[in-house]
Amino acid sequence: MSTSYDDLLARLPAQPQTWLVTGVAGFIGSNLLETLLKLDQTVVGLDNFATGHRHNLDQVNALVTPAQWARFRFIEGDIRAPGDCQRACAGVDIVLHQAALGSVPRSIEDPRTTNAVNIDGFLNMLVAARDQGVGRFVYAASSSTYGDHPGLPKQEDIIGKPLSPYAVTKYVNELYADVFARTYGLSSIGLRYFNVFGPRQDPNGAYAAVIPKWTAALLTGAEVFINGDGETSRDFCYIDNSVQANLLAATVADPTAINQVYNVAVGERTTLNALFEAIRDALAPRFPHLRDVQPSYRDFRPGDVRHSLANIEKARTRLGYAPSHRLSDGLAEAMDWYVEDMGGPHAR
Repeated sequence: MSTSYDDLLARLPAQPQTWLVTGVAGFIGSNLLETLLKLDQTVVGLDNFATGHRHNLDQVNALVTPAQWARFRFIEGDIRAPGDCQRACAGVDIVLHQAALGSVPRSIEDPRTTNAVNIDGFLNMLVAARDQGVGRFVYAASSSTYGDHPGLPKQEDIIGKPLSPYAVTKYVNELYADVFARTYGLSSIGLRYFNVFGPRQDPNGAYAAVIPKWTAALLTGAEVFINGDGETSRDFCYIDNSVQANLLAATVADPTAINQVYNVAVGERTTLNALFEAIRDALAPRFPHLRDVQPSYRDFRPGDVRHSLANIEKARTRLGYAPSHRLSDGLAEAMDWYVEDMGGPHAR
């Protein structure tokens, strides 16, 4: 039985449109680019390489045909520059706005830059989309918006107070998008991502996400640190699920589905202790010496939510979202990429 997404994938190649992906050289942005080009869409990409990488674009280039790559136009620019946003939105049908400065700890250390990128930059993109007559504006929201509300699973209409400057910025994005819909008629959809992981996610740097960071540490013999007691839990979401949600949100025709926010997750909770074991077990067949490796524990991290679990019923019913990968599926699919990209033949 085919899903709504299966039907969309079959239909899109015969209905080419022009898409703008901001943050196109980043993890999620480059995966969106790959999928869209393989569907014979025309894509404009905007990135300033603050957190994205040219090698992500090179990898996409190697995975698509020359004819598909020719449909991609890259603009090196910054969403904090209104002119760059206007230039990027010109002639575009759909915006997939992924550009942002992520990381709760980074926002605590440097709230001004996080605000400038995530709020000023977001507003610049909304204005440009409005001015250029963009048909649909899909943007990366965040599960951090749920803040200190203890209820599980998280439902879109029940949130608490933000626990970090980053969470504030992502909530303000939702407020701005709603106001632009009411005031200017700009159709938008926000996607509250829950712990997305997969190929081309950067394992390096102080603010790297947990799955690539731990995988890289295991492959290189470095210590794996768990913040707190390891019973903190998250709803880990493989990249293919996030790509699916973006494309469904970009093309949904039901008026009641537009100008909404949706959880993008799997609807399953995994503790950090269980996650460590899952990553170790996924690597162990190739690297038997990892079977006995244990993590080290340190203090809880300021601003972190203790537990996170999404209710994805709204996305299922209104967008036709049906996650294709659970955590184990995603780890199995991503592990070849992780080993090749992070460990290579020298993994210890």
